[in-house]
Amino acid sequence: MIARILVPLLLVILLPDAYIDRHFLRRKHYPLWERLLWLLPSLGMVAFTILLSMEDSFVPEDVYWVRLYIALLGLYVLPRLFFVGCSVVGLVVRKLFRLRYNWGNLLGLLVAGFCLYTFVYGYTIGFRRIEVKHVDLYFDDLPKRFDGFRIVHFTDAHVGTYDGRRRALLQRAVDSIQAQHPDIICFTGDLQNVQPSEIYPVAGILSQLKAKHGVYSVLGNHDYSLYIDDDPAICVANERETIARERQMGWRLLLNEHAAIRIGADSIVVAGMENDGQPPFPEKSDIGKTLHGVPSGAFTLMLQHDPSSWQRTILPRSHAQLTLSGHTHGGQFGLFGWRPTRWRYKQDLGLYEQQGRYLYVSGGLGGVVPYRYGVYSEVTLITLHSKQ
Repeated sequence: MIARILVPLLLVILLPDAYIDRHFLRRKHYPLWERLLWLLPSLGMVAFTILLSMEDSFVPEDVYWVRLYIALLGLYVLPRLFFVGCSVVGLVVRKLFRLRYNWGNLLGLLVAGFCLYTFVYGYTIGFRRIEVKHVDLYFDDLPKRFDGFRIVHFTDAHVGTYDGRRRALLQRAVDSIQAQHPDIICFTGDLQNVQPSEIYPVAGILSQLKAKHGVYSVLGNHDYSLYIDDDPAICVANERETIARERQMGWRLLLNEHAAIRIGADSIVVAGMENDGQPPFPEKSDIGKTLHGVPSGAFTLMLQHDPSSWQRTILPRSHAQLTLSGHTHGGQFGLFGWRPTRWRYKQDLGLYEQQGRYLYVSGGLGGVVPYRYGVYSEVTLITLHSKQ
């Protein structure tokens, strides 16, 4: 993962030091040894970056080192980068308007301080927050007996992150789901970070999930165990193990297939596609197979991990009235409505509608990195209503 952006990361780490040395340390006439001492933490980050870039797997099997690295980026590298950025802008403004003082330095200190606050909050309090969101949707073609049908949607559990004391957070999330008294529970992928061994310690907690009409799930990109550099046969075996674990927990895992839910004479279809991703994410979907035999007029709930599939595949090639997705985590960071995932995804978080058909993208429950600010862990209760 780090190897793909090694050069930009090294520049982000070292360029602020070069600026600070030239515009602050030298002007204050600090001796060379003190200037080199200032540089030592950055040299440590450079060494850490290079070591991580030598990891063959996209995500190391021990994700602790990734978490530590990202924490150091947030607590050390980014505040200095923002300070220098503000200082450079202030320097330009000072020269243009012939000001006596570079006010960008003061602004930079404030921005750097806010950056530190968001990371400390996100790692300590933010990741512990769980929000239960309520969504009501109205349809012309919803069978009458399904009026008021309650769907609880959660996604991107990344249970390997819930180790140690964090395991209580996963129990709290399960309790929140059960408290909604769902008719059906839907999980839209990324149960694990890297491999199925992460599921074993929490299987008892996840097995507590119960709904009147069952728990349905699909696989996400992390569930294929593709992020470890291993023999392809081992990756396939890991994928099968993940599938087996989900089914042992009592979940109905849909692998390009569908199931019918019946209430009296009425029914709806729950369809589950495998991951329909674009590079570098896996593409395992087969929508034709998924919907084979489904009548054209059937009310269909589609489960698909990657929300980009909605416009690319689901809208033009199916009649699914409601699609549930995850994958983006909403960037796990939001500020005044801005999220980093908006750069890549047209539909990155929340509810979207097109000609009476809906997509809901959940911000997810966990993440490889235990951090959340502005976009918090989410459990969503979706209630279906008939317009008839």
